Amino acid sequence: KVKMKKLTFILIYMLLAAFVAHAQLPEKAEDISPLLNGEMLPDAELKSPDGSNHQFSEILKQKPSVVLFYRGGWCPFCNTHLAEIQEAQNEILNLGYQIIAISPDSPENLWVTDEKQNLTYRLFSDGNGQLTKAVGIAFKAPERSAGRLLEISGGLNHGFMPVPSVFVAETSGKIVFEYINPDYRTRLSAKLLLAVLKNLELEQ
Repeated sequence: KVKMKKLTFILIYMLLAAFVAHAQLPEKAEDISPLLNGEMLPDAELKSPDGSNHQFSEILKQKPSVVLFYRGGWCPFCNTHLAEIQEAQNEILNLGYQIIAISPDSPENLWVTDEKQNLTYRLFSDGNGQLTKAVGIAFKAPERSAGRLLEISGGLNHGFMPVPSVFVAETSGKIVFEYINPDYRTRLSAKLLLAVLKNLELEQ
């Protein structure tokens, strides 16, 4: 009986925590409060397409980074943007950067996007939104999308969506440039991104 009570309490606590976390999310994409230039990107555990765990801070330490947050492989605007960045990848790498793309998609669904788009940069899963929420770019997903988001995240996404964003960060995690637009149809072009990268002076 004691064990049962304890399990019930834990279950209620977990459900309450999930509800509170969801309740704190901005209602609309226009209401988000993202981190600003000069602030530090937070750490979080991400999953790669093979299901292995990776600390975001360790990934960032490898090289100055272009970090893309996208809605998921189901989003045609995201796929178009991922493909555009792929075309500019060699120039981005030659400037000394690595490219990281993060979405709530499950590792299995990252594989689908990777193969469909022929991407050669790395994709990571933030299924429960720990990183997306900490960066301040998560908002409540429309009710009609809840079931699909839960399914494609492997049961981890309980109703959030990221505002598509691009961050450029030093190896320390310090943000030196960001592009965030609540209108998911408008993305930072690869041409403009390259112009930004060429003009940034980073601490390696």
